[in-house]
Amino acid sequence: MADYPVHHFQADDGERLAYRELGQGVPLILIHGLFSNGWTNWIRYGHADLIAAKGFRVIMPDLRGHGESAAPHDPAAYPPDVLMQDGLALVRHLGVEADYRLAGYSLGGRTALRMLVKGARPKQAVLCGMGLQGIIDTGGRVGFFREVLEGVGTHKRLSPQWMAEAFLKTTGGDPQAMLPLLDSFVSTTEAELDSIDLPVRVVCGVDDHDNGSAEALADRLPHGSFAAIPGNHMSAVLKAELGREIADFLEP
Repeated sequence: MADYPVHHFQADDGERLAYRELGQGVPLILIHGLFSNGWTNWIRYGHADLIAAKGFRVIMPDLRGHGESAAPHDPAAYPPDVLMQDGLALVRHLGVEADYRLAGYSLGGRTALRMLVKGARPKQAVLCGMGLQGIIDTGGRVGFFREVLEGVGTHKRLSPQWMAEAFLKTTGGDPQAMLPLLDSFVSTTEAELDSIDLPVRVVCGVDDHDNGSAEALADRLPHGSFAAIPGNHMSAVLKAELGREIADFLEP
């Protein structure tokens, strides 16, 4: 499977963070999910190539604590909303503030939304694998992932916790970096949702209920719309429909 060169930029606190990119055209920042990385989420299953072919410069950061980015173990490196701050730092580093698009899967979708409510102004955004409950109350899923990380090596085979740990192992994730990252997640208020004044597409697997209702999230956003694709939270990201929905919604 092809890979692409890794570039780096400096976060506001000095941590060294990584990203890959391919294609030419309108910049699209694609943010991966928890335990994953840019390559696994977007390149491995062909989404980045498909989207780039539609006229986009596809930029795929590795979130703090993931992939080729810094993964400190010090809880002080994970203040509230740090992933949002890192995302805004990447936009500034790229110099694309005037014209870009923004999308993310799962935690990446939540991070993209946090960027929107804190000042990011892409022309359009796509939130994938995310529902309303996962936006307005991060606590439920945090509890599950804390259980996964604190019980590494002890989970019952084929349980949801075991499956999540197995995925973490395939991406080489560091549990000691992921644990303090969980405490940085910030819920979004109703007033913040009301402030999002741009077109947002919510894309989710028909069997994905991990973060609540994606249709409810689309309905709650002032300019939201919804698209269903095959799969659940773990399998929808493998489907070509994910990349196609992102590419078809966005305007280059």
